[in-house]
Amino acid sequence: MIQKPIVMIDFETTGLSPAMGDRVTEVAALRIVGGRVTERYVSLINCGARIPSFITALTGISQDMVDHAPPVARVIPELLDFIGSDMLSAHNASFDEKFLNAESERLGLATAHAGLVCSLKLSRRIFPGMPSYKLGQLSGQLGIRFRSAAHRAESDAEVAAEVLSHIGSHLGATYRLPSVEPQLLVSLNKLAAAKVPAYLHKYAQENTVP
Repeated sequence: MIQKPIVMIDFETTGLSPAMGDRVTEVAALRIVGGRVTERYVSLINCGARIPSFITALTGISQDMVDHAPPVARVIPELLDFIGSDMLSAHNASFDEKFLNAESERLGLATAHAGLVCSLKLSRRIFPGMPSYKLGQLSGQLGIRFRSAAHRAESDAEVAAEVLSHIGSHLGATYRLPSVEPQLLVSLNKLAAAKVPAYLHKYAQENTVP
């Protein structure tokens, strides 16, 4: 079980790249402690951006919704305060982190999270051979269900949080670990998939419950 706090984050955006001018439209950040969500920060975001029709079709987030949402200059500082120095996680984490960094830099702010855990990369390493590692398909294969519509920030973050907790429980049970440290997950993210089993066996020998 992952005991130390990890903040699972999910952004909805106008496109794939802040470098191409895409902006955030919604965020959910869920603090996970001991496999349970203990706090959450969720908000639509007004960046003054145009919402493409295909984004509205995918997410249900309309131009009117973001036009009447809190401004990005308020949401991002609140979000950074919420995350603090805890470990950050997301499914396909590089996507969400680049938007977090871009929006923070626009406001002259710096992120302070301790590190980054990608639940997608972890799933590839811990559960090899799955037909798909996209959040919707992976969660179904693990028996995790969406409680509300996919492609909304809070719903996606909740399911990703359950996937991460599932990984933590699997590692703890399989390798008889008293707890799963967030830093272990960061280390696994950085390894080539073929090296993960040997690394975990060695780690378990050094950290197994007697």
